[in-house]
Amino acid sequence: MPQEYRLILKHADQPGYTPGLDCYLRHGGYETLKQALTRAPKTLPDGKTLSGPEQLRDEVKLSGLRGRGGAGFSCGLKWSFVDRKSGKPIYLICNADESEPGTFKDRQIIYKDPHQLLEGMIIACYANDVHLAYIYIRGEFVEGAKILNRALNEARAKNLLGKHILGSGYGLEIHVHRGAGAYICGEETGLIESLEGKRAYPRIKPPYFPAVLGLYQCPTIVNNVETLCAIKHIAAMGGAEYAKLGTPNNTGTRIVSISGHVKRPGYYEVEVGKVTLGELIHDTAFGGGLRDGHSLKAVIPGGSSAKVFKAGEKFKLRRKGPEGREVEQEIDMLDLPYDFDTLIRAGSMSGSGAIIVLDDSTDIVEALANISEFYAHESCGQCTPCREGSLWMSKALHRLTHGEGREQDAEYLAKIADNIPGGRTICAFGEACAWPVQSFVAKFKDEFVAKGKADEERRAKENRAAKPVREIELTLNAKC
Repeated sequence: MPQEYRLILKHADQPGYTPGLDCYLRHGGYETLKQALTRAPKTLPDGKTLSGPEQLRDEVKLSGLRGRGGAGFSCGLKWSFVDRKSGKPIYLICNADESEPGTFKDRQIIYKDPHQLLEGMIIACYANDVHLAYIYIRGEFVEGAKILNRALNEARAKNLLGKHILGSGYGLEIHVHRGAGAYICGEETGLIESLEGKRAYPRIKPPYFPAVLGLYQCPTIVNNVETLCAIKHIAAMGGAEYAKLGTPNNTGTRIVSISGHVKRPGYYEVEVGKVTLGELIHDTAFGGGLRDGHSLKAVIPGGSSAKVFKAGEKFKLRRKGPEGREVEQEIDMLDLPYDFDTLIRAGSMSGSGAIIVLDDSTDIVEALANISEFYAHESCGQCTPCREGSLWMSKALHRLTHGEGREQDAEYLAKIADNIPGGRTICAFGEACAWPVQSFVAKFKDEFVAKGKADEERRAKENRAAKPVREIELTLNAKC
């Protein structure tokens, strides 16, 4: 039977567990940090010596940890790109700007177990010779910012932050920075621009890869809240042991947010790839199935920017057969393992880990109009295809949902959406606003056409009914 595997959320919802430092210490908190700070140098067979921080970086690489913010890029590889020879200070930023619609996992950690995040951050900073770090938190999370600042003050009071942490000689300071509540600040270079006090326009890459030219043009690591929490567990159990969780190339645990038309919406932690999309939706351990009397219509598997899956879809994917050889198999959408690679091969993504379930009561056109209105509002406006395209799509969908639709609007929407992505914009926001439109229109085109056609027929009927009245009015006006 599928079940949760709570690693990061092990204590978060236990009765009596509080966000305070005393409670965290009683549950073994900061013990991993103490071990990390006292790691002795290790001599390799070739005579090379690895320092404690280098060992930690190797453990993260060995763990196979992939970023939990959306892109799923290797965390260890990301750290390896950091310019350590420039002589400039290295910064670390925790991306707590959780703003993908349907996503609500990181805030659970912040609100319920903030010291776990801080411990993971401190270990990550020590591993990368970082002495100043920031938590960039979404402006709407007012209470979350207060909780984090309280946790930081508690940590400073116990010598877990500041100069000579726990007498190790290593010093670090962490500051909470509240954003202004813009979706684009979730993009790492837009976040950096905002942190520097500027408008959050994403930077062009290359040359502005954060690992080389990040905050204040210095090497910078940007990691998600959940990713940094995983660092603590990797340091505690070792990279090889962590890699045993999950599946190959999709290691560890993942917190998923399940919302929409399910009986048990909420957040659940699972081993990556060990649970299928259907189990997450229907099993009583997770979503608990659809509302009584309704059937599944569609699933958005990775936050609102992910391409939608239609109920009953089947995919031909290459998987390992009984003898270990790769064979092509036809897999039902609900049988897809919930991991990074499988969902990409199926034409979508796991993104931020947000599963939005839509049952047969859903008006697909209304659902897409809601998503597109959000993206039109949140575009930073720097790139023309995104700035204009997101607005045109939103206006077309507004017409369709307000009785002004046209039969050709489905083709019109697809044409606009197809001309935004593909490297035409500086950041991935162009893809984020285009993918939902591309997939919704392609998989539910008949609904868009039917709505537009019905609007045209209704308007034509109204015009025919109004024509005799207008002719009488014109005749009377002429006589007068």
